[in-house]
Amino acid sequence: MAVRQGNSGATRSRLGCAGALTPAGTRLARKGCSMTNQAGERASLPEPGQHEAILRGEAALRSIGQPNSVTRQFDFWDDSYEGRRLFSELLGTFLLVLVAAGGGMVNARFGGNAVPYTARVVAPALMVAAIILFMGTVSGAHLNPAVSVAFAARGDFPWKRVPAYVVTQFLGAALATLLLRALIGKHGSAGLTLPGPGVSAGIALVWELVLTTGLVSVILGTASGAQQIGPLAAIGVGSYIALAGLWGSPVSGASMNPARSLGPALVLGNWSSWWAYLVGPLAGGVIAVGFASVLRGRGGGSSGVAAAQGTLGAGWRPGAGREPQPSKNITSH
Repeated sequence: MAVRQGNSGATRSRLGCAGALTPAGTRLARKGCSMTNQAGERASLPEPGQHEAILRGEAALRSIGQPNSVTRQFDFWDDSYEGRRLFSELLGTFLLVLVAAGGGMVNARFGGNAVPYTARVVAPALMVAAIILFMGTVSGAHLNPAVSVAFAARGDFPWKRVPAYVVTQFLGAALATLLLRALIGKHGSAGLTLPGPGVSAGIALVWELVLTTGLVSVILGTASGAQQIGPLAAIGVGSYIALAGLWGSPVSGASMNPARSLGPALVLGNWSSWWAYLVGPLAGGVIAVGFASVLRGRGGGSSGVAAAQGTLGAGWRPGAGREPQPSKNITSH
């Protein structure tokens, strides 16, 4: 279409200056929009606010296809979903401790063998598998401070979100124990993880370190894109917890989780050997990160990140009719 001369030249100049979202327009904005129209007049500078709008538009164009909450195409770092993620961790840890501590407390309340030993060991493992399957995509289903620290040390999870995750996990564990105490009462040390008869706190610490190293190695490995097992990770993690509990529980209680141990200790007022159940699992998680680096190199791949952070905001968003988006650029980390 032909363009008229005269005042239309000034109009074109202003459009090129406030042009808003073309590379040429943005270059003009950086130079102060200095140009001459066909009538020899200098174009006016952008109105207040136009320059900022141009820069924001340029940033949005540059970040299309990249993790950036401006475009909202990917939202791993978008804090608007953090409340949902934290609630997921709260609920998941609550359910885990409800089963893990509840088995012993119910057994003590009703006496005898109301909840068999094998059931008390396997039930938490089955609960963890169920939680991973039904809400792992929301928060990553860490349920364990040692796992959150390990994911962050691996580079799959932002350190800035670790403190809130850990506090929420301890809160979920404490709430579960409070509910159990209110419903069936306190029965000695039932529900706690303590060293077995004749086992020192130091031995329990090393035992927890070894067990947690294996657990976190399984978690990091099944989260890796090299394995490509997806939801089957829940079976691997749950199986390890059950097997470790069956042979390791008599020595230390096979906690492998500071929140599972210290939450009930806080509510029930028994801090026996508490430090073994804090230091052991955390140290085991860090060692597992080192093993993962030897086996698969550095972390931070898209598969590991998706497993650690969940896919809320990246593969799907809350609300009816929002279907998950296919994953892209899965790496082998």
